[in-house]
Amino acid sequence: MVVEWSSERHLFDVPDEVAYFNTASLSPVLRSVRAAGESALRRRARPWEIAEADWFADVERLRALAGRLVGGDGEGIALVPATSYGFAVAAANLALAAGQQVLVLADEYPSGVYTWRRAVESAGAGLRTVTRQPGQTWTEAVLTAIDERVGIVSVPNVHWTDGGLVDLERVAAAARAAGARLVVDASQSLGVLPLDVAALRPDFVVAVGYKWLLGPFGRGYLWVAEEHREGRPLEENWIVRAGAEDFAALVDYRDEYLPGARRYDHGGRTQFEVTPMAVAALEQVLAWGPAHIAATLGLLTAEIANRITAADAGFTVAEPRGPHLLGIRVPGGATGRVAAALRDANCFVARRGDAVRVAPHLHVTATDIDRLVTTLIASGTP
Repeated sequence: MVVEWSSERHLFDVPDEVAYFNTASLSPVLRSVRAAGESALRRRARPWEIAEADWFADVERLRALAGRLVGGDGEGIALVPATSYGFAVAAANLALAAGQQVLVLADEYPSGVYTWRRAVESAGAGLRTVTRQPGQTWTEAVLTAIDERVGIVSVPNVHWTDGGLVDLERVAAAARAAGARLVVDASQSLGVLPLDVAALRPDFVVAVGYKWLLGPFGRGYLWVAEEHREGRPLEENWIVRAGAEDFAALVDYRDEYLPGARRYDHGGRTQFEVTPMAVAALEQVLAWGPAHIAATLGLLTAEIANRITAADAGFTVAEPRGPHLLGIRVPGGATGRVAAALRDANCFVARRGDAVRVAPHLHVTATDIDRLVTTLIASGTP
């Protein structure tokens, strides 16, 4: 190994014999998150010990933690179950005129694409899919495609298939100049790449919790710009209404919502079994800090990329990319053979088209990297 870092393997529930490089699909589990889940199940088994205030306390703690990840704006955080829910909120609260277009990336994550397909169909608008020309970055392709016909720009910070980087600051500036709204899917970046919504000024940012935020399924986060916090939620549930803390007065129906982005929280948001796990996950992510996570993972992926390139076996690496994701294109249509060999070696990556996607976290060790590189080169060489 050329690089040096301090692996945090002891904090993760990952056996020594497993080399796991698929955080972009489903994160490894922190021991603190597992312990929080087990404790939450024991608590849920004794409902008589759950007080009315408990329906709100952990949720608000989680909201504040998620707010710190986007620059401190906890009041702008809504708790959602999935990216599709967050995209649906955005689509319901961003006006599209007939003839306008929603800009998305080619081969982007399906939930956003399906949402915008429905939205443009209803509005008589269109979908503009951006592709890259040879040698062109995603940022360059997006900037070239933005014009006065684009009403909404919906992009990630990194492309989910290979980690290709999108410069959100430049895209946000171009969107504002064209009079377009900006929706960011941060599912593959929040928790690693720093994000400051005050500086970026997007309209909506959505992220799931079970990837780089190291949390459980069923918990995602939607940041809503202040100008949209008086909008229409997807559902009308009791717990987001003013006065919801007073259970005795719930039948005194109220039209007012709780402040901030809370009106967009999904029903059943309390999730006694899940929320403590999400809290433990965000606490650890914030304790490390996204900047530290990004710097460390950048060392790991650079080491892998350098060793793969030095092998001169025909592999190519996507650039520019996020520090935490590495798309390695396999020569000669051998992606299936390579993926199978890696599985047989207890080394887990994702297969995306003609590439394998490598997505480590701080649990990765030098031994893991050696196994990945050795197996990949051996199986990919004719």
